[in-house]
Amino acid sequence: MTIPSKYDARLVEDKWYNYWIQHNYFHSTPDEREPYTIVIPPPNVTGVLHMGHMLNNTIQDVLIRRARLLGKNACWVPGTDHASIATEAKVVAKLKEQGIKKTDLTREEFLQHAFDWKNEYGGIILEQLKKLGASCDWERTAFTMDPEMSESVIKVFVDLYNKGLIYRGYRMVNWDPEAKTTLSDEEVIYEEKQGNLYYLQYKIEDSEETLTIATTRPETIFGDTAICINPNDERFTHLKDKKAIVPLCNRVIPIIEDEYVDIEFGTGCLKVTPAHDENDKVLGDKHNLEVIDIFNDDASLNSYGLHYQGKDRFVARKEIAKELEDKGILLKTEQHTNKVGTSERTKAVIEPRLSDQWFLKMTDLVKPAIDAVLGDDTEINLVPKKFENTYRHWMENIRDWNISRQLWWGQQIPAYYFGDGKEDFVVAENIDKALALAKQKTNNQQLTTNDLKQDDDALDTWFSSWLWPMSVFDGIRNPENEEIKYYYPTNDLVTGPDILFFWVARMIIAGYEYKGEKPFQNVYLTGLVRDKQRRKMSKSLGNSPDALKLIEEFGADGVRVGLLLSAPAGNDILFDEELCQQGKGFANKIWNAFRLIKGWEIDESLAQPETSKIGLAWYEAKFQKALAEIEDHFSKYRLSDALMTIYKLIMDDFSSWLLEIVKPAYQQPIDRITFNAVIEVLENNLKVLHPFMPFLTEEIWQHITERSPEEALIIAKYPKIKEFNQQIITDFDFATAVVSGLRTVRKEKNISFKDTIELFVIDAEENTKEFDTVIQKLTNTSTINYVAEKVDGASFRVKSNEYFVPISAANIDVEAEVKKLDAELKRAEGFLFGIQKKLSNERFVSNAPEKVIALERKKEADTLAKIETIKSSLKSLK
Repeated sequence: MTIPSKYDARLVEDKWYNYWIQHNYFHSTPDEREPYTIVIPPPNVTGVLHMGHMLNNTIQDVLIRRARLLGKNACWVPGTDHASIATEAKVVAKLKEQGIKKTDLTREEFLQHAFDWKNEYGGIILEQLKKLGASCDWERTAFTMDPEMSESVIKVFVDLYNKGLIYRGYRMVNWDPEAKTTLSDEEVIYEEKQGNLYYLQYKIEDSEETLTIATTRPETIFGDTAICINPNDERFTHLKDKKAIVPLCNRVIPIIEDEYVDIEFGTGCLKVTPAHDENDKVLGDKHNLEVIDIFNDDASLNSYGLHYQGKDRFVARKEIAKELEDKGILLKTEQHTNKVGTSERTKAVIEPRLSDQWFLKMTDLVKPAIDAVLGDDTEINLVPKKFENTYRHWMENIRDWNISRQLWWGQQIPAYYFGDGKEDFVVAENIDKALALAKQKTNNQQLTTNDLKQDDDALDTWFSSWLWPMSVFDGIRNPENEEIKYYYPTNDLVTGPDILFFWVARMIIAGYEYKGEKPFQNVYLTGLVRDKQRRKMSKSLGNSPDALKLIEEFGADGVRVGLLLSAPAGNDILFDEELCQQGKGFANKIWNAFRLIKGWEIDESLAQPETSKIGLAWYEAKFQKALAEIEDHFSKYRLSDALMTIYKLIMDDFSSWLLEIVKPAYQQPIDRITFNAVIEVLENNLKVLHPFMPFLTEEIWQHITERSPEEALIIAKYPKIKEFNQQIITDFDFATAVVSGLRTVRKEKNISFKDTIELFVIDAEENTKEFDTVIQKLTNTSTINYVAEKVDGASFRVKSNEYFVPISAANIDVEAEVKKLDAELKRAEGFLFGIQKKLSNERFVSNAPEKVIALERKKEADTLAKIETIKSSLKSLK
């Protein structure tokens, strides 16, 4: 097999990925081996590969490939999430381009368009992951709306409802007016925004008197159903049992009393709008107030908004404020900063809204999940540990989960209505079971399926993905099947801390509820990928590189190395394309080292030189030490450190030292024993590097010798950790310091490497002489002489040892040395001129402190001495 002179990732990556797929190396079925399982955090079906995906999936691939090499039955389950809000928005937008409104379609027609869209675009991100080298079991690819996955979700809903944990309630919810659906509390991001505080005057009925309230939302006056004062506020005792008139709409509303009102805050009077504020709703329930919803589902004003009907809330706010000002009702406006809830998905400002929704009671469900991570017998490890506090805060302050969404793309809630009342419904897995329950509930055997209407709402997407580690192995529908028993619980979960609650915590809750055990052992939380300026990467900032272009430019291996070198667990990654260039350079270095080895001619008759023998013994110890460090790093999920250990091992120890030690003289052959040993060393290096750089390593592995599919690197055996000789490593480190000292002497004295030198040593350290032959070979030293006295010539120290190299015109490049000394002399004389000029300045000498003068005189003396030494050296050379 011809070895190309340069490594070209573009010619290699597709070839080996197709080879791995062809030979089914990624596929897993239960057997007698220890399973190692990862379920992919399913990316949105709408998604394309970005830097966060690149990092997350590279880490997973490193873990899965390493497990495969360790002989485990590695199973990495891929898939996508239906992402109800994001996907429905994209489908609606596409239909709009075609002149079709969602409202003109039946649910079934819309879903057909959505599935068409999913079939066209939904697999893009998974195909892109293949470019990265992701060794997923593609035969297991799952989608959260696959029929069997949806069946599992519906089964769980029915079960939780029957346990009394799911209920339907009229509650204040977070309404996303852009997506036109409710959101859970966790899907709302609170941001500080600058707004205004409007002071408005309300008239008292049958009186000339007024009272003043302050509001940030003047448009909500149309929903006011009371004014509230504190009963202990003496300023307003005379208003008890009176009524106020709402400006503009002139509705008469009661003035109520409640200690909820803070006497010290604002004007002491509170307008109560039960339909549009959670706290107002509590007051409204307590005082039996009317509830008036003034908004349409897109947050435009409805008929209660009078002549502002149909106008967007923010447009209406400005116009209403202007009208109030013109009529003398707006007394003043102040700037005001408050926290505004925005939708995590659409970024729209959230509108509090009363709505009938489905909720899951969380108080009891959450207890096993808290103990699993924070209890005395921890079953699940969060890496890094700092996220335990975040987990504790969320879980101990959990609220009931709003699981219904006003969308069509998603699992339809399995509630079936058969009457006019709010309680006239049954919950069942399908309409036939629902009919049987409805007949039983109504005692009416004449009911048919035509009398039943299924709830229009869909379930929250997270209600699908919280079952992911079970549902991908059909563990909900068939809880005792072979696969769920073999693969569950899974081993490692790799994800971002931003979905620690949304997904991770909920999977833990579901795992304990439906399997009675943890869903995974370890949760590795990656950091966010940021640019060099620490900004989060985003399309809007234009600072997120095209992932596929990076792979094209630097190779998948180069990008993987670039990402991982900068990715300590849990900390943000400051991504720099230079790191990918470093990864590409690393690949080239390894390729060139391999080409060097394969270029050596073997002489079967040659005996193994002592230098090679000792060099290989040292590298074996060094490799074993590195192997132990790599294992330790993996056990702590320090993948960046593990890669750096391998990087230094191959770049420094293997390429820069071992190959130099064993390399035969120019155009000379190498002995068979050394060659075979170096090939074995190279193969072991490839094994530990393979999880990080799968393409390059498989390419070199297959070039070393002809291999059968059963001998591919991807399924090779990982090197075993053995005891190693630390002393030989210590001794070699000393020897390399000597080599470096001698190389420095050669450079400084312009001694050509082709010319042999002698070395004299005062051996105060009494070091081993074992590496003397190595030192001689690497520095072209003829002899190493151990002496008691100093020897004339260039010298250097390593610890207490002194080393001397006799210098003569015979062993240096005279012309180069003279040139160098002339330049040094010129610099020294220039420096001396400056010092003497300063010392001849009477003002400086008389005003400067004595210490400064002394220091300058010392500099002068040292420089004069240096000039004399340089002149002496020049004299001896000329």
